[in-house]
Amino acid sequence: MPVTTAPAPLAELLRQDPELAEVILGETARQADSLQLIAAENFTSPAVLAALGSPLANKYAEGYPGARHHGGCELVDVAERIAVERAKALFGAQHVNVQAHSGSSAVLAAYAVLLRPGDTVLAMGLPAGGHLTHGSPANFSGRWFDFVPYGVDPESGLIDHDEVHALARAHRPKAIVCGSISYPRHIDYAAFRAIADDVGAHLIADAAHPIGLVAGGAAPNPVPYADIVCATTHKVLRGPRGGMLLCSAELADRVDRAVFPFTQGGAQMHTIAAKAVAFGEAATPAFTAYAHQVVANARVLAGALAAEGFAVTTGGTDTHLVTVDPAPLGVPGRTARGRLASAGMVVDTCALPRGGAAQVTAGDDRGLRLGTAALTTQGMGEPEAARIAVLFSGVVRGDLDPRAAREEVRDLAGRFPPYPAG
Repeated sequence: MPVTTAPAPLAELLRQDPELAEVILGETARQADSLQLIAAENFTSPAVLAALGSPLANKYAEGYPGARHHGGCELVDVAERIAVERAKALFGAQHVNVQAHSGSSAVLAAYAVLLRPGDTVLAMGLPAGGHLTHGSPANFSGRWFDFVPYGVDPESGLIDHDEVHALARAHRPKAIVCGSISYPRHIDYAAFRAIADDVGAHLIADAAHPIGLVAGGAAPNPVPYADIVCATTHKVLRGPRGGMLLCSAELADRVDRAVFPFTQGGAQMHTIAAKAVAFGEAATPAFTAYAHQVVANARVLAGALAAEGFAVTTGGTDTHLVTVDPAPLGVPGRTARGRLASAGMVVDTCALPRGGAAQVTAGDDRGLRLGTAALTTQGMGEPEAARIAVLFSGVVRGDLDPRAAREEVRDLAGRFPPYPAG
């Protein structure tokens, strides 16, 4: 019998597995009545969610369009080609691999293309804002490669390109990685390219955080400068959780082989379709306006927090990221995060550099990392960002009763629902 209407997925889940359905309903409510200030998070569109929950999840598709190891891939091939072509147009890349399951797996594939175990790599030190894949001993990167860390200027908090250049000349790395999980300023890709060229190194841009701003014209594009750009498709880009790699046509085959079959198995076709939807959304004027509003909100938030007494890293931001030290308020980072959580403001703790990478203790999470992507998706602007800074500061200092703040946060979030009814 032909199916003419489909039941709401959650209604079906409530009928079959109410225990898990209640978890999803609870998380949906949590996201809707609190402030999501984690820089790596955002709200996807209903269209992206629809693709993620589609029957494409049923299809196994090892390989690439036109060269799969399974039959019946004619339609999912179309979906992947759409995703690739949209991403190529969006970022001006000659080739894009959209199969990477995450940003970390994208970085692993980039290393597989350009490096061999034991090679030297220059990357931002973890305590200064580098990612686990930039040399953590707990990660494959730190076990397989010899990482040399660079840090930031102890006064300004900015990347010291002279130091990076000196380290590159001293260690002659096979590759240099530029990118960070908590650096609030634009990366100077041209400067890194010049350093890499001077020492004969490859340049890998880990653009997981700024790639959505790049799509919206609110951040510089690493594609013309890096040999390989690794990125995620969530965060500011507002797509499904996943990764991608962008590179030249010359490296296309090697990148594809590094993703499959070297580091991954079958492609997740529902996620790839959702990536295609997000790339299409990111190519619109509305997304361009959104990306610029994300930055405007972050700058207001940074300025207001500085006025409230927080030490703001680098004195501000160019991106969606704001990192602050609550120490001037006499509150440790973890304590501040707990107080904020009780008031419905969800944030990360992060390391804050005291100087060069060698001068910072790993595991130092005295700072707070905030992002404005999600609240901007909800429709909030500069007035809301300024008010959030006041609530944020009052709760951290202990001047504002978390219960009173929680009610105001709930009211604010309720006026800007991530998924409006109707």
